[in-house]
Amino acid sequence: MNEFMKKLAGMVLPSWMDRGEPRKLLQTARRFWAEVYGWVTWPLNQFDPLTCTPALLNLLAYDRDISRFDGEPLELFRRRVAYAFVNARDAGSVEGFISIFERLGIGYVELMERQPGIDWDVIQVRVTDSQIA
Repeated sequence: MNEFMKKLAGMVLPSWMDRGEPRKLLQTARRFWAEVYGWVTWPLNQFDPLTCTPALLNLLAYDRDISRFDGEPLELFRRRVAYAFVNARDAGSVEGFISIFERLGIGYVELMERQPGIDWDVIQVRVTDSQIA
């Protein structure tokens, strides 16, 4: 609950007015202003990849050069789009990759670099099946 909604919920009438028509008027005013707040904040929420509509999420993903994987859950795709810039910055180090997987909600991973018989610029990422299921 955000600050505005807390203020709306915290509005109380004096005890002698807390019944009948004044109480109904207060409840109606709360509903009205909550609705107005939703109208005002809706355009701002559309720029947040974690809360926007899926159609706008695809536009944000296109802008950030992210493609959705086959069968990828919508929540994971939202997180990938939301953290695209930070993930791009962190992608060059082991600590960065660990941070990326934490942000995506995957958790503990093992990263193995420069394995024998594999090109030097390829890393192996080990996760359990339960982490990515």
